[in-house]
Amino acid sequence: MTINYKKLGFKSGLEIHQQLDTSKLFCNCPSLLRQDEPDFVVSRKLHAVAGESGKIDIAAKHESEQEKEFVYQGYDTTCLVELDEEPPHSINPESLKVALQIALLLNCKIFPISQVMRKMVINGSNTSGFQRTALIAYDGWVETSYGKVGIDAIFLEEDSARPVSRSKEKDVYRLDRLGIPLVEIATKPDIWNAWQAKECALKIGEILRSCKVRRGIGTIRQDVNISIKGSNRVELKGFQDPKTMEKVIDTEIMRQKAILDKGEVNVSEVRNVLPDSTSEFIRPMSGSARMYPETDLELLKISKKLIDETKKNLPRLLGDIEEELEKKGLSKEMIKMILKGNKFDKFKEMFEVYNNANLVAKILLVFPKDIAKRENKDLFVVEETLTNDILQLGLEKVRDKKISEDQLKQFLERVVRGEEINSAIKFEKVNLNEIDEKIMKIIKGKPGLAANAYMGLVMKEFKGKIDGKQAMSLIAKHL
Repeated sequence: MTINYKKLGFKSGLEIHQQLDTSKLFCNCPSLLRQDEPDFVVSRKLHAVAGESGKIDIAAKHESEQEKEFVYQGYDTTCLVELDEEPPHSINPESLKVALQIALLLNCKIFPISQVMRKMVINGSNTSGFQRTALIAYDGWVETSYGKVGIDAIFLEEDSARPVSRSKEKDVYRLDRLGIPLVEIATKPDIWNAWQAKECALKIGEILRSCKVRRGIGTIRQDVNISIKGSNRVELKGFQDPKTMEKVIDTEIMRQKAILDKGEVNVSEVRNVLPDSTSEFIRPMSGSARMYPETDLELLKISKKLIDETKKNLPRLLGDIEEELEKKGLSKEMIKMILKGNKFDKFKEMFEVYNNANLVAKILLVFPKDIAKRENKDLFVVEETLTNDILQLGLEKVRDKKISEDQLKQFLERVVRGEEINSAIKFEKVNLNEIDEKIMKIIKGKPGLAANAYMGLVMKEFKGKIDGKQAMSLIAKHL
């Protein structure tokens, strides 16, 4: 069924929550998700209290009435701040810097002074019963093919605890995720159809991935606010993949329309998106009564100097980087690997040493994996061993024609095995005439094979003495 968005009076806005790749927001604990058994467990019950307006928020009241027990699992990488047994520390300066970069890339204005607020959340996902959040920027925009979508506000806030299990009487959470810095981006209701919603989410996603953010499942969460003429706003939660956004939006439009067609009015509520693109009720929509100032922290001051420094060091957008790498001759697959592995800065550094994009990409992405597999070592250990200085030395030797590309890989293998660098970089000089004669004998000894088969035999015979291009050239001469 084709939906006439304009006729229905469709309006929509996005809320995007993205984890930042820094230590936690209000303490020095690492943003590390643990898979092992917890070191300790605590149990709590939470209660709703009045916000700054003196009223109890309807959503907080709803959660409080569940009367659940909340169990929290902790580790040696979590501290008393996560347990709400110690006041929060000052905002992590690296997190603030990343948040400012995102705000500026979204054309936002920065607040010079902000008050960290407590946002009441008593579903157990915060040990304190609230989430700390600070409004840092406003009035930006992102361009889509359907027109600009305004950015209403950008918040820097702490993530919630990680759910482990839920039941009617008890919910279990882990404290490892609690306090990881989040940037929340709230757009204005400038989205007029489902296609624009998806495009807007992808555009904002590109900007986020250009900055220092965490990657992988669960590191970004997207909510969609939807209403049609005559209905109340509904917030849909649970998006992981923008590909499903169009279907989910259209399904919610039809749900709201069906309610209106019955002569009823839908309530303003928060709903969870299900795998089949339908949704289910979670709680009533929160209001302003859930917010009140954080009394344990001073005002957050963002100086003009910090804003100017951030403007000078804005990261490049991923689309621009992809275009640059493509011009250097890299395949789309290799470009994707560089960006996914956050290797672009290292690639640029190595490319300045030797301007062969494919070889540089190989020493960063392919050679370490091959060496780790061959030497039966952890990839992380191999990459830590092959420092920038070692990689640059190898590239310099290739550039100056002191060693071949194949010998470069063998040099790196020797280093990983523990050989001293000056010894590992030395290779015996070869007499190509002698090698040519031996290749001819190999071919005559096993006639009728394909060129690639001879290549395997030759490389096995002369490992470290001749590179692949030279070998194939000599093989072709005798076929």
